[in-house]
Amino acid sequence: MTEKMGLEDLKNAVKSAKAAPKQAAASAPATESTPRAPKIDAQGRSYATGKRKNAIARVWIKPGSGKILVNGRTGPEYFARPVLQMIVGQPFKAANRISQYDVWCTVAGGGLSGQAGAVRHGISQALTFFEPDLRGVLKQGGFLTRDSRVVERKKYGQAKARRRFQFSKR
Repeated sequence: MTEKMGLEDLKNAVKSAKAAPKQAAASAPATESTPRAPKIDAQGRSYATGKRKNAIARVWIKPGSGKILVNGRTGPEYFARPVLQMIVGQPFKAANRISQYDVWCTVAGGGLSGQAGAVRHGISQALTFFEPDLRGVLKQGGFLTRDSRVVERKKYGQAKARRRFQFSKR
């Protein structure tokens, strides 16, 4: 008889343990409505990584006069084409923070176009870490989404990624 009581007690304990997390989850406040805290390091900077095609950019931003340094060179010097300079400046323009932050970044891989896109992605991420309130504006502009399109690889038995070798009937 005592064995049955012990088994019933164990079943009741398991039932109450299963019900406890549901009750705790129902009483806990929603985490979506709580404001995010800024992620700032000891030097007063925010760090983020941006990616586009095969390019990877490590980006640090801090309050300043709007200087952009890419791999030790100024932004207009590194990204000489006006289109690339416009791409890099888009997050600041969308967030209405032109010339309020200094940007320091290192970029590797890919070409200049992919690198500009990677820097733009990294700047956007770092801005949301520095000022979490800007997340909605940057998300709406599409700057926080990583563009996952990359070059398709060449397959064996084919001339290129999709181009087949010329078929010969005889």
